[in-house]
Amino acid sequence: MAKLAGPQLFNVFRGSLIGAAEAVPGISGGTVALITGVYEKLIGGAGHLTSAARMAATDLPRGKGGARAAAEARKVDWAVVVPLLIGMAAALVLAAKLIAPLVKEHPQYSYAVFFGLVLASLWVPFSSSGRTWRPLDYLIGLAVAVGGFFLTGLPPAHVPTHPLIVAGAGAVAICALVLPGVSGSFILLTLGLYEPTIEAVNERNFGHLGAFAVGCVVGLALFVKLLKWLLEHYHHMTLVVMTGLMAGSLRALWPWQDDDRALLAPGGEVGLTIGLAAVGALLVVAVLLVEHRSKKRLENPPAGRGRHARVPAAPQTHAEHAGDTRVS
Repeated sequence: MAKLAGPQLFNVFRGSLIGAAEAVPGISGGTVALITGVYEKLIGGAGHLTSAARMAATDLPRGKGGARAAAEARKVDWAVVVPLLIGMAAALVLAAKLIAPLVKEHPQYSYAVFFGLVLASLWVPFSSSGRTWRPLDYLIGLAVAVGGFFLTGLPPAHVPTHPLIVAGAGAVAICALVLPGVSGSFILLTLGLYEPTIEAVNERNFGHLGAFAVGCVVGLALFVKLLKWLLEHYHHMTLVVMTGLMAGSLRALWPWQDDDRALLAPGGEVGLTIGLAAVGALLVVAVLLVEHRSKKRLENPPAGRGRHARVPAAPQTHAEHAGDTRVS
């Protein structure tokens, strides 16, 4: 896989966008990872880490040492993954204090921005599948979108904050993190655990956070290897399904809905709401343009300067080309 564009500081910024997204119900961190061009890098790194942990758990008790596990861990592109994780952790804490309350106080305007963001980001998996979509691909994507539409319309529930339940919610939520179109925060909201988890982050409730983290580790170990395998062997179809999930998840971000997630007709500051959705879409376009230019710069580095600069050869005239042909 080609190395990603951008310095480490830019990767911290990418991670911060993913972490901020995970604090907002309805928007998937996996979607933002796709937009910023780090999705497959994160999935690959998580897959190598889970394999390394499994090898260490089986080899060390048998006295075989940790050579295999260390070799597997070295396959992770740490120069990319570590800055991403730093940005994700910092942004998640800040978003729990700043963005989540803003969404709660101004849901219509907040969801409008996120609706535009996810709508524009559908282009990413659609154009990255590696093949032209066939009619069957459109039908599969539509079926998945319908399923996602009904899934995101489930009314909120309330479950007890028992450590086992919190761990189970963490296992499901982390799967949503690595699956574009499915929001981990939205799943927590559906289970009634979103606000308790946000409070645990703000109040440093390490008991709740510890149970949640254990569930995340288990869910990641069980799910990420499967997703990594699907991306390696069925890349096109996996991205078709991801596109459908992202399209269906737009229901959760419709700016006009009530507390039970029933969709309402547009009303109240419609112009401002549509304008904010356009801002969200333009943010995605801007990120994609920056990513595209960065990759082009890596693929076509500028010529050096000074006496060792590479001077491009002058184009041949038609007569010179004909002369070359006669000599040969």
